[in-house]
Amino acid sequence: MRRRGGGQRRLLTALAAVGVAAAGAPVAAARDDDASAMDTITVRASRTDQSLGDFPGAASVVGSDEIQLARPQLTLGESLLGIPGVFTQNRDNFAQDLRIAIRGFGARANFGIRGIKLIVDGIPATLPDGQGQVDTIQLSTARRIEVLRGPAATLYGSAAGGVIRIETEEGPDTPFLQGRTAFGSHGYRQYDVKGGGSSGPVRYLLGVSRQELDGYRDHSRMENVLANGKLSWTPDESSKLTVIGNYLHAPKAQDPGGLTSTQVEEDRRQARQRNKDFDAGEELDQASLGLSYVRTFGIGHELTAATYHVWRDFENRLPFTSGGAVEYDRYFGGASLQYRYEDQFFGMNNRLLVGVDVDAQRDERKRRDNDEGSVGDVVFDQDEDVTALRAFLQDELALGEDFELTAGVGFDHLRYEVDDAFVDLADDDLDDSGRRNFDEWSPMVALRWSRWRALNAYARISTSFEPPSTAELANPDASGGFNSDIEAQRTVNYEIGIKGLLPGTLRYELVGFWMRTKDELVPFESDLGRTFFENAGRTTRGGIELSFRYQPVEGLTAAFAYTWSVFEFDKFRTADGSFDGNSIPGVPDHHLYGELFYRSPFGLYGGLEFRWVGPFYADNANEEKTDSYFVSSLRLGHSQNFGRWEIGPYLGIQNLFGKRYIDNVRINAFGGRYFEPAPKRSYFGGLTVAYHFEGL
Repeated sequence: MRRRGGGQRRLLTALAAVGVAAAGAPVAAARDDDASAMDTITVRASRTDQSLGDFPGAASVVGSDEIQLARPQLTLGESLLGIPGVFTQNRDNFAQDLRIAIRGFGARANFGIRGIKLIVDGIPATLPDGQGQVDTIQLSTARRIEVLRGPAATLYGSAAGGVIRIETEEGPDTPFLQGRTAFGSHGYRQYDVKGGGSSGPVRYLLGVSRQELDGYRDHSRMENVLANGKLSWTPDESSKLTVIGNYLHAPKAQDPGGLTSTQVEEDRRQARQRNKDFDAGEELDQASLGLSYVRTFGIGHELTAATYHVWRDFENRLPFTSGGAVEYDRYFGGASLQYRYEDQFFGMNNRLLVGVDVDAQRDERKRRDNDEGSVGDVVFDQDEDVTALRAFLQDELALGEDFELTAGVGFDHLRYEVDDAFVDLADDDLDDSGRRNFDEWSPMVALRWSRWRALNAYARISTSFEPPSTAELANPDASGGFNSDIEAQRTVNYEIGIKGLLPGTLRYELVGFWMRTKDELVPFESDLGRTFFENAGRTTRGGIELSFRYQPVEGLTAAFAYTWSVFEFDKFRTADGSFDGNSIPGVPDHHLYGELFYRSPFGLYGGLEFRWVGPFYADNANEEKTDSYFVSSLRLGHSQNFGRWEIGPYLGIQNLFGKRYIDNVRINAFGGRYFEPAPKRSYFGGLTVAYHFEGL
């Protein structure tokens, strides 16, 4: 793995192959005036509505059947498996959160989501400092998920990997009430109720869920209650007001910790003893409220305004004494204003988008001693404030009938401030108060060629930057204040791709990308088990993403996704040695997904899916490596109407053949405790009952 530049040569060869494919792809296909399913899929995460074929970038859309139908609905990762370039881990440790990596960005996160912008119903679920949370996403009410792969900083600020946008269901024309109960292996229990409808110009939807899981491993129990509501009012054809509210109560999420390879062989279900001794885990409460308003006026004018407010109360116990009990009270909120104008520019169609965002994050953070599960004295007390101001501009200009040029630029100003409340009044030198500022321009340009439905080709150059979060700015000596030696990482992305709808119902996408990153943020763990961060000098990322979806006969769908990637440290030297030419840990070079799904006209449905993941490294030195694995799952169900009633039993089997594999790797963990084993074969089943109030 130390053949410096070898991965880059393989990557450049592969990218050349993608370019040849784009130039020589078949064009004997449907003309522009033919209808196709490609145009029925809309991408909204680009801040404007575009068909999937017209968007000049890599994008994927997941529908409600893929999210909800006979799924456990425990984590967002269940719905993202079929998207190329996306790699998920840690679907079973709810104290650490789901880990999502897009093109390798996000793999370093030990808690929450990093490097990816999360948007729920137009409201950010990512903090101004770049830390995202998925624990408040209610899958039972999710209608669609969009994923933009690659830097999106021009429109969204710090988002090196891309954007995940989630939409909640709208209240339907016919009011309904639905209940669902589910049970399964390892103490899995879930109870959902949702209902919605419409009254004149008002649509409403409300969902309440309770989840419990004892866990496959010792000391991994979780439970939570989640409520999500959406209300929209359309007073006329030119305006729409939407209000969303969300509340999460999660009193328990235990952390079993990482194991060494020897411990995994001895007993893969055990927890790290130190995690049990210190009762490692977290609990939290969060409430959020969002409001958006869209107004069209004149000819081609549209104005969108939004505001959001979130309150989060969090406590976390880590497996060490001094400062091992973390707590913070957090408020974050913001507002945005966006203007879109469509018209002719010298006889060519043109769409202009401009906007401003203001976000603020206020944390009251304390660390106390963890006296083997009991909270002790305060040893760290500081207030952390992050303010983000950004402006963006993007223009899409049609160059004749077949070409479109998109160009844009964004500017971000982030201000971090820390007020040390744990000060020795007799010694002014012990005041760790301070501030850090980050300013960055993020340009983007893309060219799209779309003459046939079967072939939409594009080339794209985009940039991103990612400042460290407040947690990543922590000083490695465990003192207060911010680490002045750590910088924001910056990335330039070069991308080419083709996508389209071939005759019949075969939708495909082929993308090649290459990225250069400076000052990449890399985690390392201290001997006490606390994670800190440092900058790598230069890194290179690149690869190929391929996917297709084919419907050979009515009701039967075959889906396939493959990712090949080469992620390397070009220059990274620390006191522990030189890692130049090593692979970036946490992401495999290859991963493959496939599914066959059938839905009959009589209400029966079933899906068989598989995933193959190649080996990958757990540390910067490339000394520890996971084994490759192949896992599959099965889901079956039946939906039957009885008048106004709809009844739907279902069941599923995960890890169908009982494969032993690692669900999560803790990168650069101290003492070789990298591995969190996945469950063997597990079962779940449930029953959904719905009543439709049509005619009442």
